Amino acid sequence: MTSVPTPIPSRTQFVLEGIKHRILTGQLPPGQALVETELAAQFGVSKTPVREALKTLAGTGLVVMNQYKGVTVRMVDADMAREVYDVRLLLEPEALRRSVRRGSSLDTAREALERADAATDTAQRSLANREFHRSLYVRCGNPLLGRMLDEVRDQAALVSAVAWAADPSWEREAAEHREILRLALDGDAEGAARALHAHIASFVQRAFPGDREEGEPQ
Repeated sequence: MTSVPTPIPSRTQFVLEGIKHRILTGQLPPGQALVETELAAQFGVSKTPVREALKTLAGTGLVVMNQYKGVTVRMVDADMAREVYDVRLLLEPEALRRSVRRGSSLDTAREALERADAATDTAQRSLANREFHRSLYVRCGNPLLGRMLDEVRDQAALVSAVAWAADPSWEREAAEHREILRLALDGDAEGAARALHAHIASFVQRAFPGDREEGEPQ
């Protein structure tokens, strides 16, 4: 008999989404301590939903739980960024290729680009960026592939938030997004997949230019 996942209580979900939003929009930067009592007061709940939310966020890789240091927002370095983006490079272009071949709707991707262009701050732009990329793979026809990409989606957004804080490069990335979407809308599955691969690969190279190992491809 297949077990049914236990749903997250509404208060825990509320706290979970609130903390995640603050992390991914830079309000809670990497290394920031997350104190249960303080968060409980901010969200108007007891410590129990905060504790459960932090455990879930630790499972997704956004926070780190340490017996001695407590809970902190995960630090971002070149190794962490490459791990996350390596998974994206392996899976995301293939998922887009399948979406285009299936003739899946890309209206959500177009709408996300419009929101990104109209964004007035980094938070709005970050959320629109996440939605754009998800819209490219979510209708690939393989739910497991989509879930695997969802699992690294938040970590990728954390990398982006840190990189943008050091070097705002979203205008270049927006141009790349438009080209990816153009190719996909034209039905060019291979071209869209290649453009997406180049887009993902170049980001970490730009964000961490001095940390490549000798002999690593440029």
